[in-house]
Amino acid sequence: MSETRQFDDLPQSEQRLIRHSLEALQHEFDGTFDRETIERFVVDSYERIAAKSKVKKFIGVNAERFARQRLQALARIDSAEPGKPGVLFLCVHNAGRSQMAAGWLRTIAGEDMNVYTGGSEPGAELNPIVVDAMAEVGVDIREEFPKPWTDEIVRAVDIVIAMGCGDVCPIYPGKRYVDWDLEDPEGKSLDAVRVIRDEIKSRVELLVAEFV
Repeated sequence: MSETRQFDDLPQSEQRLIRHSLEALQHEFDGTFDRETIERFVVDSYERIAAKSKVKKFIGVNAERFARQRLQALARIDSAEPGKPGVLFLCVHNAGRSQMAAGWLRTIAGEDMNVYTGGSEPGAELNPIVVDAMAEVGVDIREEFPKPWTDEIVRAVDIVIAMGCGDVCPIYPGKRYVDWDLEDPEGKSLDAVRVIRDEIKSRVELLVAEFV
């Protein structure tokens, strides 16, 4: 993690925005991480989300969710106990393909797998056509949001599935990587996105059969 400002260094308006999240995560991870670690992840997650988010009123909520995912991933790395299989879906903007794949995997695998997404250049919001296409098949991804990939999440997963993020995708020695060659739904019609959606479902079903 790069150098992050301290909570007390933030303007009062930003402190108010994430104070509840900080307190909630300190309670949730009490005994797992110290206060300084939790604060660092909350502030860093907030700043990463705030830098890109288009809907400002959800920044605090999304920063808490992002920080929780990262802390859970870090806990998995530090644990000696085997956990559930973990998958990270990566694309450029984390607004289309990777979000559809994660939505399908959560729907098909349920609680049997840990699912993460990230982008090399996260967008400001999810592609609304993608959201509509997934809603047609009963998969609700409206509350998801673009986010960057992070070190601890890459380290925590068993497989990284890349979808067009190219040379900027994180490469970690010993990590399993799979490349899914899929069209980018950005700028596509709903009909075209449906084709991409269904192709992703087929690939996710094969993935689940391998792990579950």
